Amino acid sequence: MTPVIALAQQQRDTLVVTGTFEPMSLEEIDRAIRVLPARSQALTLNSLTDLLKLDPSLDLQERAPNGVQTDLSIRGSSFGQTLVLLNGMRLNDPQTGHSNMDIPVPLEDVERIEVMRGSGSTLYGSDAIGGVINIITAPPSVTELRLRTALGNDGINQERLSFGILGKKLSEEVSLSRDFSTGFEPDRDYRNLQLISTTRLATDIGNGSLNLAYMDHPFGADQFYGDYPSWEDTKTWFAGVEQNLGEKTKVSFSFRRHSDLFVLFRYQPQIYTNHHADESFNAAVRRREELSTSTTIYYGVEGLHESIVSTNLGDHSRSRAAAYGAVDFRALKRFSLTLSAREEIYRNFSAAFTPTIAGGYWINAQWKMRASVSRAFRVPSYTELYYSDPGNIGNPDLRPESAWSFETGADWIPSAKLRGDLTLFERRERNGIDYYRTSPTDIWQALNIQNLNFKGWEAALHWTPTRIHSLDFRYTQLTGSQDTVPIGFTKYTFNYPAKSGVFNWQIHPNANFLLRTRVGVLERRNQSPYALWDVYAGLPRH
Repeated sequence: MTPVIALAQQQRDTLVVTGTFEPMSLEEIDRAIRVLPARSQALTLNSLTDLLKLDPSLDLQERAPNGVQTDLSIRGSSFGQTLVLLNGMRLNDPQTGHSNMDIPVPLEDVERIEVMRGSGSTLYGSDAIGGVINIITAPPSVTELRLRTALGNDGINQERLSFGILGKKLSEEVSLSRDFSTGFEPDRDYRNLQLISTTRLATDIGNGSLNLAYMDHPFGADQFYGDYPSWEDTKTWFAGVEQNLGEKTKVSFSFRRHSDLFVLFRYQPQIYTNHHADESFNAAVRRREELSTSTTIYYGVEGLHESIVSTNLGDHSRSRAAAYGAVDFRALKRFSLTLSAREEIYRNFSAAFTPTIAGGYWINAQWKMRASVSRAFRVPSYTELYYSDPGNIGNPDLRPESAWSFETGADWIPSAKLRGDLTLFERRERNGIDYYRTSPTDIWQALNIQNLNFKGWEAALHWTPTRIHSLDFRYTQLTGSQDTVPIGFTKYTFNYPAKSGVFNWQIHPNANFLLRTRVGVLERRNQSPYALWDVYAGLPRH
């Protein structure tokens, strides 16, 4: 027993907050979680998408560089089935999943990204069918001013500023980012402005934080939505506050507003122009109680209200309320089991029940086995329900999606320098939402698809042979099937990566040089594989 305890104490230096009801070490969690450090690797990253590309289970489909209208999916899910959080608060857009990655946070303010692969609706509600990414900010480690600028081809012009003040009880960080380009071809220009202020305050009742963020993102959208020279401008406003009430209770409230101005013919806006503006309000109360040294219960309530005012979709609103509870068992530093469930009421008093069972067992000091079963759901976006244009039509009778996810895996940690893991997973979807047509000349129409099934496996090996070298090998393989709509006539469902691998090597030989190279190989279903290689080098100055 002693080696297992010693190993657990040695490895518990990476705390995560995603997929768990309270901060917990990575080795204690019985779900497939990965932590992607951002602040410590800032010199080898140009955008958040660079960081997310280090995980082959994440599929990022970018229509232009540096995250211009990027669709993110996990384990073959749709982009609408991936939930995006900022410090645990929702960022997903009720208008369309295409805007989920409109993240109003400069790279300089991000401390890390936590990725949970697999269902997360028990904790977070709708949208978390494929998984969750949680963008985590952190207070500055010192009082400092950081500046960064860059010039490149295609008129690339970047300026970034971050100013942090660290006090005993109060900390403040303000970050600003401007990213401009004339585009790699006509009508593919973009401008990206991001601004965030993060205030943290320690009080007698507990720690609190306030996040205020803004993003303005106009871009040329030529060929994005068909053979049209389109243009689009999206804006995001976000405000979120969290407060601990003692050691056991946390309350949070967030507000998000998103606007989308779309012009089908950029230089003839009078032909076809849409303007959408949606708002979301989310409030939550979470609490924990320790029944014994080995048993803890968690419970909470949440409320969410969403509304939209749109020239194309009309004016709509909807509300949801949820309650959840969980019991967590830990025994002998070997065994863990979490039983949790959520009941969410939405849309004319319909309801979704989303339970999760997750457990783990340390066989010895090097091997841990884990498994989980969970259910998730997603309500349709306003675009899927109501949108209409010459090539697409929504469906107001769409039913919410639901899915059961099954996962089992093993973690191998023979030493502090070497770590590996293997995960087998399956997702069985019902009422999956996609667009369908019977011939290439027909209009795409939104509909529910029954019995979508996805199976796959993930493998990873992380090796730090010396203090200055770090090597990471990761591979994901996936297959999907369905038994209703012909495969060739769905728009998004079967455009998933069947095979994806990433090799990442980082070297830091001395304090004045840093090098990272990544090789990614991807093969989409029924398409030829291709590879991408990038290299970053930096000269830190302290």
